[in-house]
Amino acid sequence: MPPLVWTEVALHPEALARLEAQATVVATGRYDDLPGVEAAIIGGSHVSTDFIERAGPQLKMVVRHGIGYNTLDVPTATRYGVLCCNTPDAPTESTAEHTVGLMLAVAKVIVRADRALRNNDPWVREDFLGVEVRDRVLGVIGCGRIGRRVAEICALGLQMQVLIYDPFLPGNAVLPQGVRVVGEIDEVIAQADFLTLHTPLSAETQHLIGERELRLMKRGACLLNVSRGPVVDEAALIRALADGHLGGAGLDVFDPEPPDPKNPLLHMSHVVVTPHVASFTDKGVWRMSMSAVDQVLQVLVGERPAFIMTRRRGRGAWRAHRSAACLVPYAPPVIRSTVSQPRCTSSGPMPKP
Repeated sequence: MPPLVWTEVALHPEALARLEAQATVVATGRYDDLPGVEAAIIGGSHVSTDFIERAGPQLKMVVRHGIGYNTLDVPTATRYGVLCCNTPDAPTESTAEHTVGLMLAVAKVIVRADRALRNNDPWVREDFLGVEVRDRVLGVIGCGRIGRRVAEICALGLQMQVLIYDPFLPGNAVLPQGVRVVGEIDEVIAQADFLTLHTPLSAETQHLIGERELRLMKRGACLLNVSRGPVVDEAALIRALADGHLGGAGLDVFDPEPPDPKNPLLHMSHVVVTPHVASFTDKGVWRMSMSAVDQVLQVLVGERPAFIMTRRRGRGAWRAHRSAACLVPYAPPVIRSTVSQPRCTSSGPMPKP
């Protein structure tokens, strides 16, 4: 009998066909259909004891269709012998491009100008004075795959000055020309004309950008967040935008999601918002689905998947002023063989713009 694979994600047709050729796919997304499955592909579901016990002892792995895994309780899954994976290479380009798109939309007042024109408002160009981003300072908090690609686009393509803070960045990391690593998060925040966030959500990074950090930013600076909503203290952000300290914001994530329709951020003309869709592009969805399916199929035949979850050591490192942590790979004993990388992983460095 083919193995059962549960998914709450609408997989790309090509990935779905590949999975269906080797497994029985339960695509309802209903928790009542979890019993008996050997693998689960999740989107935003919370995976902890209840989820795992409902599936049963034959559950081998859970894979996140995307990169963030703040809803996946990795320690609990590990105790049950369940592998946890994600698709970290897949959303890089789409999310980085979206970040730059939000930045330019805020800087050029594009959304407000679009609305005014559609409403047949008077053509008063002085009301839509934009900002030229060349030579402006971009501060990047978090230099993983997405943060690094944003830095590359903005440094090489837009000729911006780029400063990076990441306590986990290796000392020998190769960065694009014109990108400078800064050892103190406050220095990046204080110098940035545009501050963009690319950190995972954890107990350490929740409200990483709060009242203090927002007031440390230049008057008129702009905040960009495509990571996770709770990385920013939303109430403090609303205050900083409302009193004019910040010049604008570009947000793809909120706390909670979806946001309350009465959330002031949705009604500020200098804030550009999108509904957590930064990675949702044609190629982004294809890569996430193919990576998730490839890893499921690897585990089902006893091979080691490409992107087993890691855990970070060094509490408080995101708020520290120097590197104080390292990555600790999780290698459970149930996986005995080595395998090739999944078909959809990146074949090399992304082209320069």
